Amino acid sequence: MSAAAHVYERRGAGRALETIAAWVLGVVWVLPLLYALWTAFHPSEFSTRFVLAAPLSLENFAKAWQAAPFARYFVNTVMLVTMVLAAQLVLVTLAAYAFARFEFPGRQVLFALVLVQLMVMPDVLLVENYRTMAGLGLKDTILAIGLPYFASAFGIFLLRQAFKQVPKELDEAARVEGCSPLGTLWRVYVPLARPTYLAYALVSVSYHWNNFLWPLIITNSVESRPVTVGLQVFSATDQGIDWSIINAATLMTTAPLLIAFLLFQRQFVQSFIRAGIK
Repeated sequence: MSAAAHVYERRGAGRALETIAAWVLGVVWVLPLLYALWTAFHPSEFSTRFVLAAPLSLENFAKAWQAAPFARYFVNTVMLVTMVLAAQLVLVTLAAYAFARFEFPGRQVLFALVLVQLMVMPDVLLVENYRTMAGLGLKDTILAIGLPYFASAFGIFLLRQAFKQVPKELDEAARVEGCSPLGTLWRVYVPLARPTYLAYALVSVSYHWNNFLWPLIITNSVESRPVTVGLQVFSATDQGIDWSIINAATLMTTAPLLIAFLLFQRQFVQSFIRAGIK
């Protein structure tokens, strides 16, 4: 057998192993979701028994909805992700535009500090963030949950890279037409970076919808809890654990993101590819 044949055979074996590993990881990932679906749509006596003839029921969802103020949790979460995303889009756009197109003293140093922030885990700042929110009198508020995330180093880096790809000729043409720097940003840079904005918005919304530790620390009332903390409080009951009801509540809290992904999967993937997120 020739050397080329040996190389081809090894590549084929490598692809087969990669395919098998991908299927195994996919099955491992989907099994908890399948279990949650089974228990949520069947009576509790079938939560540990897989019987094809088991009756379907929506009773678990009704019990979960009545057992905790999930409507309030959903409102709080929508308010939180909307507030954070709006603030982030404004701040990261202005910062990225400045880093991409303006020359000013210390620009490289400041951008290096932004990149350093990417290496700092948010959990490291929990104590200091709590002290800051307490000092501002914002404990147990939706604003306190979102305020530490208004400025995003990841968003600044991502949009800076997108803005630097915009041809300078378009910038100069806009200036010749009389556009101010902000007008040029709005009419030239923002439209051309729409795929990047979409990709970043998806990352931001999914992260803050699922964020748990910081909201758990800074909130202690129904009026400010998001769905992640509300679900944890709901499941930590002293009256026993009914996995059917808990999994029904879990599906309710994750359903918006799952439905959005299933409906706009193609747009999601295309936006990530265009934005360079890998």
